[in-house]
Formats: sequence, C-alpha cells, structure tokens
Amino acid sequence: MAKINGNEIRPGYVIEHDGGLWVAVRTNTVKPGKGGAYNQVELKNLINGTKLNERFRSAETVEQIRLDLKDFSFLYEQDGALVFMDTESYEQLELQKDFVGDRAAFLQDGMMVTVQLYEERPIGISLPDQVTLTITEADPVVKGQTAASSYKPAMLENGIRVLVPPFIGSGERIIVDTNEITYVRRAD
Repeated sequence: MAKINGNEIRPGYVIEHDGGLWVAVRTNTVKPGKGGAYNQVELKNLINGTKLNERFRSAETVEQIRLDLKDFSFLYEQDGALVFMDTESYEQLELQKDFVGDRAAFLQDGMMVTVQLYEERPIGISLPDQVTLTITEADPVVKGQTAASSYKPAMLENGIRVLVPPFIGSGERIIVDTNEITYVRRAD
C-alpha cells in the first residue's frame, strides 16, 4: 500500500478512508479565491455501495489500495450461487448471484471473467464487454415504420429483452453490450 497526497486522487483509484474501501468516481480540483486548493472527490464504497463526497487538501495523505486482478472461468450456477474456477490454481470460488447483479444472465459456460480481490476477498467482477447470443423470439416488422429509426423488442436465449433493428429476425445471432444491455451488431 502506498500513501498518496489528497490532490493526487484520480477517478478509478481505490483508497482506504474512514476504515472502509472506497473507489474515486469523480474528482474536481477546486482553487478558491481565499484559502488553499483542495480536491473534491466523489467516493463509492466497494463493500456496500454507499456514496460520499469528501474534500482532500494537498497536505492530507491517504492509503492507495492495490487490488489483485485474477482471471476466472465460469463453471455453473447452483442454489443462487455462481461457481468460478481460478485458471491458474484450479481452485473454485463461489459468489452470490446478487454480487454479480443483472449481468449474471450473460454468463456462459467457460466464459472468462476478471475478479478484483482485496486480501483474497472478492470485491468486484468484470465480464467481457460484448457477448454473442441467439434471438429466440422477435416481433414482426410493421410496414410503414421507416420514417424514423424504429427498433423492435426481441427476446434473447438468456431471457433478456433488447431492442433490435427491424431486419433482425428470430434465430439470428447478435452481439450484445453487457454493460448497457443493448444490441451492437449481427454476429458473423
């Protein structure tokens, strides 16, 4: 762990503050006309998700935390828990489904994910930005809806609904953005 000055905090930095782990979401350097400059930082707690706005002067120091990033392979889901395997040691890791959130629907057998660990405890997970899925049902195209870019709802094989262009039909494979849960393009 390294000590950094309060004015060196940047978005994405993980710091220890008030006995908790916080990630800097947004920073703003403020130079008032009277008094010293400070860094206005919006923090998000990595454990419970609460937010906090804090001022850090350049003379204050905080501990910058280095997170370990490990690659895991998704194996299966069992009783509301998702089971992953460490690709180096082959040890298994169980995470609750709500830890991953809505994006758990995009997990596929063998999918590689990156888990953020702090002192061997998982505190975050990142999935691939895009996945390829098959459309199980899509509404038919309504003639005459060409005046504006009209999208129609479609159901994916994992049960998620997305909006797709009118030329996409049932049974086609598309690429979906897992962060925004939106259609990207047709799969090759």
